[in-house]
Amino acid sequence: MIARLAGTLVSKQPPLMVIDVAGVGYEVEAPLPVFYDLPENGQPVVILTHLSVKEDSHTLYGFASEAERSLFRQLLKISGIGAKLALTILSGASGDELARYVVERDAAALTRLPGIGKKTAERIIIELRDKLDNLPAGTALGAGGKAPAGTPLGEATNALIALGYKSQEAGRMARSVAQPEMSVEEIIRHALQATVQK
Repeated sequence: MIARLAGTLVSKQPPLMVIDVAGVGYEVEAPLPVFYDLPENGQPVVILTHLSVKEDSHTLYGFASEAERSLFRQLLKISGIGAKLALTILSGASGDELARYVVERDAAALTRLPGIGKKTAERIIIELRDKLDNLPAGTALGAGGKAPAGTPLGEATNALIALGYKSQEAGRMARSVAQPEMSVEEIIRHALQATVQK
């Protein structure tokens, strides 16, 4: 099992990235939020991974935190959810949003995620309801938690905190508008505009 990659980021085109580890290029699929915190190409990067082995393929999935990876693995245990759909779910909802949907039994919110029908939403709620407390603490269940310093998302989050927003709220605001190529200023501006429009 390949649990972690530490190397040089070669390319990033969601949902794929390529990481060079000692001359070997590993192709990794990851949820969209992971790409917000990636460094520039050519820079060092560390990614937690889950290896999926099938008869015709070996696929690596990448995550920024242990909590995010654990949530992905919990989703895989649910009937009808494969790796691709689990990745789509984590791209469409942060870990804390997903946890909130489960705790509040909000099947309607889950069905708004791509590929999730009513029955699948109900299965997610039933299967995850008692397992959320067992997941490691981390960004997946606190996407409002601090993003890594030095990244545009992390700096934008810190700037929003400096403006008076609570840490969790600032993180949620920044993540909800951030795109991989956005500057710190653009993330802050879009986050504040989204707040005003609500």
